[in-house]
Amino acid sequence: MSDIKYKRVVMKLSGEALAGDAGQGINPPEIRKVAEEIKEVHDLGVEIAIVVGGGNMWRGEAGAQMGMERAQADYIGMLGTVMNALALQDNLESIGVPTRVQTAIEMRQVAEPYIRRKAMRHLEKGRIVIFAAGTGSPYFSTDTTSALRASEINADVILMAKNGVDGVYSADPRKDKNAVKYDTLTHMEIINKGLQVMDTTASSLSMDNNIPLVVFNMNERGNIKKVVQGEVIGTTVEGK
Repeated sequence: MSDIKYKRVVMKLSGEALAGDAGQGINPPEIRKVAEEIKEVHDLGVEIAIVVGGGNMWRGEAGAQMGMERAQADYIGMLGTVMNALALQDNLESIGVPTRVQTAIEMRQVAEPYIRRKAMRHLEKGRIVIFAAGTGSPYFSTDTTSALRASEINADVILMAKNGVDGVYSADPRKDKNAVKYDTLTHMEIINKGLQVMDTTASSLSMDNNIPLVVFNMNERGNIKKVVQGEVIGTTVEGK
């Protein structure tokens, strides 16, 4: 463990990362690749909690724009994150990584309810914990869930694994060739510059609880391991 910078991490994994090139649904080979990379980090002795998004299944905001009640649309999105969590759990356990799914909306037949102290005990015993169903409340993103759970379990860092983007830029690098990549930022700079890293609620929560954030490209093999070992990649967000 001497070469590990972050002992306990919360990884924010987008739903799109589980969909692969299709962009929607669950892609089993893609999930297996993600699971194998997570296992490499777990084998180092790092305590890992994962917050999985549901954008590959459903986006509550998009549903609301189509005329659905926002709260109802958000609940559908939360259920999408549960499906992703169960698929990821199955892949992790099939390669020998003990995993527990905890949901903010109770569904005891398929997962444990979220209990903070139980989650921390799982981590201490070397189990990966996947937090599903967001915060359990509408209007809050899975970014906010990441900041909230990281604060609750005393995580050292939030790892934001992006799909094809290698850090934080001044604009979308896929649309603006003049976009500038930031190596370091503060949480307040994220808010003031209006950078699309995580929503304002999540940034404020991370800032108030002094939790650093590392944004990096999930599609490059070995990046998660590099981050936890302290290698400088992507963009690091910390401080006020």
